[in-house]
Amino acid sequence: MSTAPSRLKFGAFYAPFHPPGQNPTLALEYDLERAEALDRFGFDEVWFGEHHSGGYEIIPSPEVFIAAAAQRTKHIKLGTGVVSLPYHHPLMVADRMVLLDHLTRGRVIFGTGPGALPTDAYMMGIDPVDQRRMMEESLEAILALLRTDEPVTRETDWFTLRDAKLQYRPYSDPHFEVSVAAMVSPSGPRLAGTHDVSLLSLSMSVADGFAAIGQAWNVVEDMAAKSGHKEPDRANWRVLGTMHIAETRDQAIEDCTYGLRDFANYFGGGAGFVPLSNEVTEGTTSERDFVEAYIEGGKGNVVIGTPDDAIEYIEGLLEQSGGFGTFLMLGHDWARPAATIESYRLIAERVMPHFQGQLQAQRDSHEWATGKRNELFGRAGQAIMNAVQQHVQEQDAEQA
Repeated sequence: MSTAPSRLKFGAFYAPFHPPGQNPTLALEYDLERAEALDRFGFDEVWFGEHHSGGYEIIPSPEVFIAAAAQRTKHIKLGTGVVSLPYHHPLMVADRMVLLDHLTRGRVIFGTGPGALPTDAYMMGIDPVDQRRMMEESLEAILALLRTDEPVTRETDWFTLRDAKLQYRPYSDPHFEVSVAAMVSPSGPRLAGTHDVSLLSLSMSVADGFAAIGQAWNVVEDMAAKSGHKEPDRANWRVLGTMHIAETRDQAIEDCTYGLRDFANYFGGGAGFVPLSNEVTEGTTSERDFVEAYIEGGKGNVVIGTPDDAIEYIEGLLEQSGGFGTFLMLGHDWARPAATIESYRLIAERVMPHFQGQLQAQRDSHEWATGKRNELFGRAGQAIMNAVQQHVQEQDAEQA
């Protein structure tokens, strides 16, 4: 059984979620600004989704968005979260990702999925029952294009490849990271193990089932063994969580009165399908009551509180899962932009170091230096007095 990584990475996942009624130009600009902030604060990665209906998740092409974000960031990795493979010819997808890999100098991560919104598939005449099968066919073909220089030929009921080859190799060696999304079913973990790619667990409000974090990695390990692959590395597993933090819990709750109800309504009765929201009982009158009821309804799968609450929450996920490599925050519009950016800053300042081994060395050094104070400061003071006396003596000698 694979061991847990020693250093946890951090990132954010943007569908994104913007309630209808917002200026879409400004909403997309805000997403770019958030990516810049995450890069500045030292987050490891940020992901952008693909959706085509509903008016809420408004990035239709994560590749185009990543190209823009890459020009405004320096270090952070940029993931497609995710490309819905049944919507595209696999050669076109592979070509676009290779291009992005070069444009970003190796900062791109290729996240894949079958497509989450039934309305997207409906508009393209795709039966949702076929989407997971179509995704697997496309993923296998894309991996063949990436992993070999030999011509690839495939014939399915929805795409054809004839002697297909990439016209140039990826910037990354041998290629950029490939990841598959897991929502509710075991399809994602099965594909990750079968094809030796990483896993992106996106639905934390579903406690049971093969995609739940307590079960998902078992499926990955089982399928990897059956497929003859080496033992999968938990460092390649990403887990999504939902949170907003502030200096105090009271402030965090007040922050979320701005937009949490819109978010919950989208998943509760709107076009949203992916289970990322909590149930809230009827009868919540004020926005603050709603936020408090949302926290209660989450039964521990959401944090609206302080950095200490966030640490406790992530430690719980690590214990439940057995360990994973990256914690991804769900991007949302629960709070106003300034409060959201402040939440990211607090996570970078107080939460990330706790899981990345950045605090103990400083504490040890401080305690060691403090313990040496009496021993060394007297000698340091004597050295200063000696220098002063020597200077005075030299001046006296010059004046004599």
